[in-house]
Amino acid sequence: MIEERAIVAEAGVGYAWVEIQRHSGCGNCASSAGCGTATLAKAWSARTLRTRALSELSLQPRDTVVVGLADGILLRGALLAYLLPLALLLAGALLGQAAFAGAGEEPVILSGAMGLGLGFLAVRVLSRRFRDDQRFQPVVLRVCSSNPAEPPWSAAPAP
Repeated sequence: MIEERAIVAEAGVGYAWVEIQRHSGCGNCASSAGCGTATLAKAWSARTLRTRALSELSLQPRDTVVVGLADGILLRGALLAYLLPLALLLAGALLGQAAFAGAGEEPVILSGAMGLGLGFLAVRVLSRRFRDDQRFQPVVLRVCSSNPAEPPWSAAPAP
């Protein structure tokens, strides 16, 4: 299970809205001072993500909790978001090549773009279907502390 610390923003019956600090693995190597990617990671690192998590625990706003996501869910989401449109783009281009052989590149490009659009539409429809499925939802696993003075990610790192 993938786990991450979060702060409860709002608590309800059976769920909690939590804020998670975005982390980047980039910027920790010896070359981070001259690396453009590390600079971008630092610029985006202050952002938080607010999401709804299932919870059977009694929570209060500002509680620090550990939120978990089942193994494989992140990979399935990435495959859905990236691989499906790409596969339909290629399928559309190949069908266009077979159907319009000798007509030039324009019909192939157009059919590939139509396949890509169909892929994005399929991702949208499937993601809405999975949105309310409890198997694909983050879950509050445990409470770390109640009502901290400030979020755990705002503290300075240890030297």
